[in-house]
Amino acid sequence: MDAAKPSQDLLRSLTDEHVLRALMRHRRLTRAELAAATGVSKPTAGESVRRLTELGLVADTGERTPGGRGRGRVGSYYALADAVGVALVVSIAPEGIVAECVDSYGDVVARRVHHIDRSRPPHLTAAIRTTVTQAQDDAGAPSRLAVVSAADPVDRRSGRLVQLPDAPFLVGELSPVEVLEPHVAGPIVVDNDVNWAAQAERDADGAGTLDNYAYLHLGEGLGCAVVSDGQVLRGHRGIAGEVAHLITVGRHGEALPFTEVFAQLGLRRSGSTAIESEALGRAITKRDGDGQALSVLLGRSISGVLTAVVALVDPQIIVVGGSWGIRPTVIDAISAEFRKLPRHVAVRAAHLTDEPSLAGARGHAVDMLRSTIVNLPDQIRVAASR
Repeated sequence: MDAAKPSQDLLRSLTDEHVLRALMRHRRLTRAELAAATGVSKPTAGESVRRLTELGLVADTGERTPGGRGRGRVGSYYALADAVGVALVVSIAPEGIVAECVDSYGDVVARRVHHIDRSRPPHLTAAIRTTVTQAQDDAGAPSRLAVVSAADPVDRRSGRLVQLPDAPFLVGELSPVEVLEPHVAGPIVVDNDVNWAAQAERDADGAGTLDNYAYLHLGEGLGCAVVSDGQVLRGHRGIAGEVAHLITVGRHGEALPFTEVFAQLGLRRSGSTAIESEALGRAITKRDGDGQALSVLLGRSISGVLTAVVALVDPQIIVVGGSWGIRPTVIDAISAEFRKLPRHVAVRAAHLTDEPSLAGARGHAVDMLRSTIVNLPDQIRVAASR
C-alpha cells in the first residue's frame, strides 16, 4: 500500500514556515533567493510570498535588484512585516525596571528604563505597566509574548514572586503575569534573574561545552543557578539555588548561614539584608592586612557554600557572576580556599557581565517569538474561518 501523501494544505503550511524562517535569518530576500534558501521551486516560493503578503506577515520593502541590459528581470525584496510583532522583555530589579521590545532578528527596537529611588520604593505594578506601555508605544508593533527576569525567587507554576525570609529585595507577592496580561497577546514566562544569567552564560560559551555547571551570583543578593545537561534545574516550586541560608564558616570559624557572614562584617545595607557591593569591593581590593584578611574570610565562606553545591549536583565548573563576584581578587580568593577542600572544581568569572540576566531573558524571548511567528499563518486562517 502506498504511503499517504501529505495534503496540499500541509505542504503550503510547511513552505510558508520555511519562507518565514528564511526571512528571519536573512532579513530580506527576493523570490528567487527565497527559493534557493528554502529548496523549493521559484513558483512555489512566489505563491508562499503571495499568501503571506495577503495575510499581512510579509511585505515588499520597496527595494529592487539591478535589472535590465542583460542582468535579468528586476527582483523585489521582501521582509517580515511589522504585523509579525515583537517580544516584550522585562527586568524587575532593585535598581529599576527595564522594558524592551525585541524583534525576531534579536534586535532591541525599543527600550525604556524606570529607575527606582530606594528611599521611596514605588508601587511596582504601576511602574511596570508605565514602563512597558512606553516601550510598546515606541516599538509600534504588537507584543506577541513576554519574558520576565525578576530579582526574587519565582514560583514556577504561577509565575508569582516568592518572598523568602530575609530576602534582600522587598518586592512582595507580585504577579508579573497578572500585571502584563493586558499588554501581551500570548504567553508570559517569568524566571529568576540568576537563572537567566546562567542561561546567557551558557549561550555565550563559544566552545558549546558549558552543559554542567553552577552559576554563583555574588552581588547585592546571593543566588545560584544549577545547569545540568544544558538545562536549568528549578526544583519543585522553582526556587532551587537559593544559597543565602546554606551553612558555612563565619568570621570566627563558627557555623552560620551564608547571608549572616555579611552581617558580621557590617556589609549590609541599612534596614536590609542586601549587601553593600561597592563598600565590599573597595574593602577587598585594599592591599593592607584588613583587605587580605577579608579576602581569606570571603574565600573560605564562599568555598563552604560551593562544597555543598559540588556535593549535591556535581558540576564540571563553577562560574561566578555578580557585581563583586567577578572581581579578580574575589575569584583568586575563592580558588585559593576552594582548592584546599577535598572536593573542588575549577572556578572562573562569568564572561558575560553586561546585563546578563536581561541577555538571557532576551535570548529566550527571541526563540519564542520565532516559533510564534511560524504559527501565525495557520492561526490567522483559523480565525478568519470562524
